[in-house]
Amino acid sequence: MSTPTGIDDSTGLPSFPGARSSRCPLDPPTEQMRWRLGEGLSRVRTSHGRTAWAVTRFEDVKVALSDPRISADARRFPVLTAAGQDMNLPPAFPRMDDPEHARIRRMLTGEFTVRRMEAMRPRLRDLIDRVLAEMIAAGHEPTDLVSAYALPVPSLAISLLLGVPYEEHAFFQRHTATLTSLDASQDERAAARRELFDYIVSLVKLKEHTPGDDLISRLLSERVATGQLGHQDVAMMAQILLHAGHETTANMIGLGTLTLLRNPEQADLVRDTHDPEVVAGAVEELLRYLTIAQDMMWRVATEDLDLGGQLVRAGDMLTISLPAANRDPRYEDPDTFAPDRNARGHLAFGHGVHQCLGQSLARVELQEALPALLRALPDLRLAVPLEQIEFRHDMATFGVHALPVTW
Repeated sequence: MSTPTGIDDSTGLPSFPGARSSRCPLDPPTEQMRWRLGEGLSRVRTSHGRTAWAVTRFEDVKVALSDPRISADARRFPVLTAAGQDMNLPPAFPRMDDPEHARIRRMLTGEFTVRRMEAMRPRLRDLIDRVLAEMIAAGHEPTDLVSAYALPVPSLAISLLLGVPYEEHAFFQRHTATLTSLDASQDERAAARRELFDYIVSLVKLKEHTPGDDLISRLLSERVATGQLGHQDVAMMAQILLHAGHETTANMIGLGTLTLLRNPEQADLVRDTHDPEVVAGAVEELLRYLTIAQDMMWRVATEDLDLGGQLVRAGDMLTISLPAANRDPRYEDPDTFAPDRNARGHLAFGHGVHQCLGQSLARVELQEALPALLRALPDLRLAVPLEQIEFRHDMATFGVHALPVTW
């Protein structure tokens, strides 16, 4: 029976995202895999205590992310954000519906074209080489690959793109961790969101007087000066990009490295090939196989509709599992990491109008960061057994809190 989102009837329902197998932590939560093989949707209790329909099958997920009767607008449906909607802050464009979402997104799409991201590749290579040299020169073995490499690379890249001083990266990472923690309270998330936003507002004001060759400066000259955006709008856009631009890619570098180290033949392939298409294919398969967005795709139905054979009522909440969808039987042997498969068309970046804006940047970063690491450290290996690695079960984006390695 369907229940309005304002009523919590979740007692006794399975939790979402649920527990992963300790033997196979890279696989999606066990129950999600079972739900995907069943009929229709599954009723669950979300991480913030709401009742929702879990959408786990590939085709159902595509529909849920593209049907205009299913809303992402957190202003209409504050339940869509775990901490609620802070009405004192500008709305976040990923939490809007078209046409307003499309209007704001169009202002950013030119910054993230494939061509523009490809043009960044030489600068990214230099950045990666510098981070690797610093990690090796430090001479600490074992070392935590997350703090020494997986976090600095995308943090430097997105700071460079936005024009944010990298010296502030610890501040950004600390607040981002709070915003993505499934254990943080609403007050803790609200405080982190406000502190991060206030800092970026001050940076935007500074750049108005001392512009640079960066995205924030261009938004000020091309959009604020023409009256299309306000200063706080630019600050919110920059905050979203800063958050997404380092958090997700850092998790993919960490988990991707772990996956390759557990598959030595595939690691050799990525390290030794001189064919960029081979590396690109391996990255697409890592994106499909790992799919780190485990608890961040929430929607609300605006009218009654049929989804996957299930009647979803107006006002019902949906929580969408990209990891389960990407292990759909549409892929042959989907639970196997196979870099030579054609994984394009996966849903790791979402689907429809809200598909990840920065996916071209993420691809270039992964295509450069993973081979460079394996080539610089051909004897790279885990310094602890798999069962001692601390995974990010408590975060909206899956990954590892730390990855001890030696070489």
